[in-house]
Amino acid sequence: MNLTIQRTTQPKPKPQDESKLGFGRIFTDHMYITDYNGEKWANPRIVPYAPFTLDPASMVFHYGQAVFEGLKAYRRADGSLQLFRPRDNLARLNLSNSRLCIPSIDEAATLEHLKALVELEADWVPRSPNTSLYIRPFIIAVDPFVGVRASNTYIFAIILSPVGAYYAEGLKPVKIYVEDEYVRAVPGGMGFTKAAANYAASLAAGEKANKLGYSQVLWLDGVERKYIDEVGSMNIFFKINGTLITPALNGSILGGITRDSVMCLAKSWDIPVEERRISIEEVYNAQCAGTLEEVFGTGTAAVVSPVGAMHWDTHDFTVADGGMGALTQRLYDTLTGIQYGRQQDEFGWVEKL
Repeated sequence: MNLTIQRTTQPKPKPQDESKLGFGRIFTDHMYITDYNGEKWANPRIVPYAPFTLDPASMVFHYGQAVFEGLKAYRRADGSLQLFRPRDNLARLNLSNSRLCIPSIDEAATLEHLKALVELEADWVPRSPNTSLYIRPFIIAVDPFVGVRASNTYIFAIILSPVGAYYAEGLKPVKIYVEDEYVRAVPGGMGFTKAAANYAASLAAGEKANKLGYSQVLWLDGVERKYIDEVGSMNIFFKINGTLITPALNGSILGGITRDSVMCLAKSWDIPVEERRISIEEVYNAQCAGTLEEVFGTGTAAVVSPVGAMHWDTHDFTVADGGMGALTQRLYDTLTGIQYGRQQDEFGWVEKL
């Protein structure tokens, strides 16, 4: 598919103060679009960023066929740009597509088109420390039809947003609330995908936790309500008695790319890593025994997010001394070092533009 490019004639002013970028509020001059016409993806193009015009009966509004991804472009010290594991993001997008009956994309062609979009918007990639260009690919169903079936037509788009550090106040341990009323997903459902509906399902619990003074929700499994799934929109890790433990991918947990990167790094440092079922009771008992050393979440937006305190049932407890653990800090420093080109990439994760 030949990519066409239509440049904007009305470029937007770029942010002058990169300390005020925030996250996901500002968007660049151009976006990428391709359409599925019932037979194939066609007409890939880069066009000026603008609203979509959709029929009110578009199926995405009524039946929720929508998936997305999230990755970043980073500026190196020499000014050049690079991506971090973009092939894995596109492979995961196709995994989500398969579950939601959305036609698969050509991953190799899409990567080239994504790179072309980022290169066109290179001046939008911020230069301040810990800033980046967030990349949001997404697909929506657009058949104008009110009836339960898979759509025949879709829009695949990619938009870009210059972002600051996910935590504007700096990387500090957060408090998390173990949710015991709502569930996010169950095996056999869509929990392993980046479907928009999964995030809608998390909102009520998130608001509940925030009202109680907690930053994130820790989800338990939807069947027995005792085994840990995810935290907020991130995967979760526990360092117990020297071993790094994360819930096994069971069909209700997203296979996070940062999650996988953390495990690869830990194994390369000869740190024992276990993917298995872990109950909240096991975590609490480890805390009581003094063997719970660190807890942290992982995801594209925050990279790693240290957990300093938890609430479960009637128990409030501090993780270790409530500060940033040594392994958490090392993982954050190493991952961001690779992403920004400050450290050598020994895993082949980086794609330079």
